[in-house]
Amino acid sequence: MSGPQENVTVEYPVDVRLALRETKEEFARELLTLAAVKLYELGKISSGKAAALAGMDRVNFLLGLGRYRVSVFNYMPEELEREVAEARTRAG
Repeated sequence: MSGPQENVTVEYPVDVRLALRETKEEFARELLTLAAVKLYELGKISSGKAAALAGMDRVNFLLGLGRYRVSVFNYMPEELEREVAEARTRAG
């Protein structure tokens, strides 16, 4: 991640992390990834910014979205309809 960074402290019940059988570092990385995926899914940040938040490159971030059942094609219904209409127009 380039540019200035900030730290956030998150309190959670230890048994949550233990149930996942993750180290503190693994759990922290997963929380960052989950936040990045959700922010991307909601359209609040770009895939590039989400990838940076998750600590990976954009291609690997996009490839990993399926693990979280999030589509790479993050369109609102109206956007998807517009894209389909434009494709049909171009196709003749």
